[in-house]
Amino acid sequence: MNYRYTRAYLGPIQAVIFDWAGTVLDFGSFAPTQVLIEAFAGFGIEISLAEARVPMGMAKWDHIKALGQLPTVAARWQAKFDRSMTDADVDALYAAFMPLQIAKVGQYSLPINGALDVMAALRAKGIKIGSCTGYPRQVMNALLPIARERGYAPDCIVAADDLKAGARPGPWMALQNVIELAVSDVAACVKVDDTAVGIDEGLNAGMWTVGLSVTGNEVGLTAAEWADLSTAEQAKKRAVAVEKLSRAGAHYVIDSIADLLPVLADIEARMARSERP
Repeated sequence: MNYRYTRAYLGPIQAVIFDWAGTVLDFGSFAPTQVLIEAFAGFGIEISLAEARVPMGMAKWDHIKALGQLPTVAARWQAKFDRSMTDADVDALYAAFMPLQIAKVGQYSLPINGALDVMAALRAKGIKIGSCTGYPRQVMNALLPIARERGYAPDCIVAADDLKAGARPGPWMALQNVIELAVSDVAACVKVDDTAVGIDEGLNAGMWTVGLSVTGNEVGLTAAEWADLSTAEQAKKRAVAVEKLSRAGAHYVIDSIADLLPVLADIEARMARSERP
């Protein structure tokens, strides 16, 4: 009889890998969505905020293509141009999107309440801070100095167009963090993201995953708009977001990065019991 031995990682968390918009900065994830709306408007195509959010988390060229394939948007494009959107059209939209995104990304990218406290707590425990994003490198080059001025400077940043292998939902950006941060086991990593495709990324990389329901793309409100909702309205919107992130396979779903530390403690307790993601 053959026996298969599965080695379990029993040590502490070595790294937490964060998404950017809607996770650490930009409550509601508005920087990418608003600019996509503007880029499409430049071609005479109106898209709604809800439509712009559907493919959120993908690399931005892929995001634009996916938007063009939404039945509602595809119908508008067909009506205006008498043809379907082509890859050349995606290229043109992407070229229009990039300068707008570079110019405006800092406008929305304020740290989410509690994010900097969590980062300080992670550093105090010796946990490395990784990151990856649907933003391309040119946008990140504009955002990084702004984020540093506002107190956020992760140990690793992987942009959506950095790797030949591609971006989400593949594991490659998350795994590049493992390499650059010298993490010894993927099970020692936690991926934190506000989108389903970002949860897919973490799962595909063999990591623990934590979804953020309230501060990100799935609820899609500013902090002030969220605070203005009644408790019942908040519960309804939270439930929709939790269901989507849970269906994607997130090990945990919490409201905000501010709620992360107890989750990390629970993950470490589970790993000490030989559990793996």
